[in-house]
Amino acid sequence: MARTREFDTEAAVSRAMELFWTRGYEATSVRDLIQHLGIGQGSLYAAFGDKDGLYRAALEHYRTTLAAAALRSLEEEADVRAAIRTLLAERVRIAVEHGGRGCLVVNAACERLPEDASIRRIVRDVQDASRDALTEVLRVAAERGEIAARHDPHTLAAFFVTFLNGLLISSKITPDVRALEPLVEVALAALD
Repeated sequence: MARTREFDTEAAVSRAMELFWTRGYEATSVRDLIQHLGIGQGSLYAAFGDKDGLYRAALEHYRTTLAAAALRSLEEEADVRAAIRTLLAERVRIAVEHGGRGCLVVNAACERLPEDASIRRIVRDVQDASRDALTEVLRVAAERGEIAARHDPHTLAAFFVTFLNGLLISSKITPDVRALEPLVEVALAALD
């Protein structure tokens, strides 16, 4: 008879996400994970297969919680400039927390790519969702005449995603919101 799992897998994934986000994949050992999660090694392997499986689960959790919430915030703001400013500034604030841990997805891209195809798919899905959401917001804003129509909304959205990636890497180097926020204003000039 199989034993029932004696821990909350969703809570374990959330805690693992925090550990991977703070330390990175390579610097986080299986021992670190079982100590941080308070589970046995056998339970970790039974639930997730291995460290890679838990890491992918942590990235998926990030995608469906924090990244999804950021995209929902785009729809809540009526003014496109304010919406994009809020999105970028909030991502910087979160990235700077805990001493400049950056963004879990951008960290994964820097640490695990190009070798890890499964991580590439997760990172690409997050990037595509961000670009698609921004494209739609920018398309509507251009139709309303709120922003200059000199750039294709898809290209402009790709620019903002690329800018945000660089900004999130910079947040690890200079974990200071006051130093990074003025860069957001420069990027918003692309809307003029």
